[in-house]
Amino acid sequence: MSRGTARLGLADREAVLDHAAELILAAWQSFDQARPGQPAVDPAVRDLLLGPLPEHPSDPLESLDDVARVLDTSLAQSRPRFFAYVGSSGLEIGVLGDALMASYDVNVALAAGGADLLERQVLAWVSELVGFGSGHGILTSGGMIANLSALAAARERALPGARVEGLGARRATLLCSSEAHGSVQRAAEILGIGSAKVHAIPVDDRGCMDVAACAATLDADRAAASVPVAVVATAGTTLTGAVDDIAALADLCARHGVWLHVDGAYGLPAASTATAGPRFDGLARADSATVDAHKWLFVPKACSVLLVRDPAGLRSAFAHDGAYLQPNPDGGAHPVDSTLEYSRPLRALKLWLALRVHGATAVRGAIEANLAQARLLASIVGENPALELLTEPQLSTVCFRHLLEDGDDPATDDHNERLARAIQAGGEIYLASAAIAGRTWLRACFVNHRTTDDDVRAIAPVVARTAASLG
Repeated sequence: MSRGTARLGLADREAVLDHAAELILAAWQSFDQARPGQPAVDPAVRDLLLGPLPEHPSDPLESLDDVARVLDTSLAQSRPRFFAYVGSSGLEIGVLGDALMASYDVNVALAAGGADLLERQVLAWVSELVGFGSGHGILTSGGMIANLSALAAARERALPGARVEGLGARRATLLCSSEAHGSVQRAAEILGIGSAKVHAIPVDDRGCMDVAACAATLDADRAAASVPVAVVATAGTTLTGAVDDIAALADLCARHGVWLHVDGAYGLPAASTATAGPRFDGLARADSATVDAHKWLFVPKACSVLLVRDPAGLRSAFAHDGAYLQPNPDGGAHPVDSTLEYSRPLRALKLWLALRVHGATAVRGAIEANLAQARLLASIVGENPALELLTEPQLSTVCFRHLLEDGDDPATDDHNERLARAIQAGGEIYLASAAIAGRTWLRACFVNHRTTDDDVRAIAPVVARTAASLG
């Protein structure tokens, strides 16, 4: 490829940038309010996406317009009435941060000057925001890699040399609640512990881990000559937003000398608020904690923060020698010695910009608004005889179901599953179904800074209309 065809000319670049800015602004404006439905993928877009490999250049403005059409017919979690899953809400300054990050294409696997300092500052800021008390850690692509990285450090502390020699005849276990995220089991498989050795501790009627049952399981592991690698507390379960008793688990882990990891991928930002902060008591005693900034800190995917009490734990799990790694000019370790990744984009940039531009007070305020919206929906459900609330929300997740008029309880599960699919197809709002304790519920999660109380109030009428349409 010649130099002339490898890049756009200056005038073209300016025109393309201007057009891209127009499309981005139009997207942002479309997220300012809900739209009545989700457009289907039209035949022209389908034909475009079934085309062969392009051999010749295309007009860049036309290509950007095609991308805009593809994205407009894709399910965007940034929309204010997307209540399913724990999604991103694409904070605007974070979008610009991603564009700048990609433009400079800094690799923060090795020493990268100012980028290193920015990432360290973000770690310190997030630690202060949630009350972890230590600004050490690393940024990763998501909660899966963040949890895996923390548990790799925990494994190396519990079973020194395991990263080199493997587990051999040594038996290891992990403990978490039965409502813990599937990334814990995946981490156990990757780390050689095995998902069969993950103890799923029962939960109470609030969805929180039974601490007494966890203690009994630790005792049983010790008696069976198994080594508990870590206890994983969940700070905001995916299904119901339940927060395990971190303080009690910290006491338990201290007595047993076991690593305590807090999976706060969804819920931990709420530790910064006056309303929910007390639920996270004990966090400052955990060995590690994760926060997905692309969830409840509102920035675009992907940006996950792993905080650790002692940075040596990550280095013991990941540090290595390689002739291709030049010495750090500062004389310290490279970031790659604390993470799985060799190619690391500066994910911290969008979060740094978000906190710098909006400030922690505004972030807390947006989280408080989502907490209030969950309470609002719970109260609406509680006042509606056609709806049943699973439990009062601990954070910003509300599970409820629509009841059949004839009171046929066995058929209610199938009814709510069909109802969830019909609501999604209708496109006015987007709810998920959730299987909890063998029953099917509708689930709404509020983690979007664009969602308003009017958006919340729209949920029950849509559910009623859609239920009536099912017959």
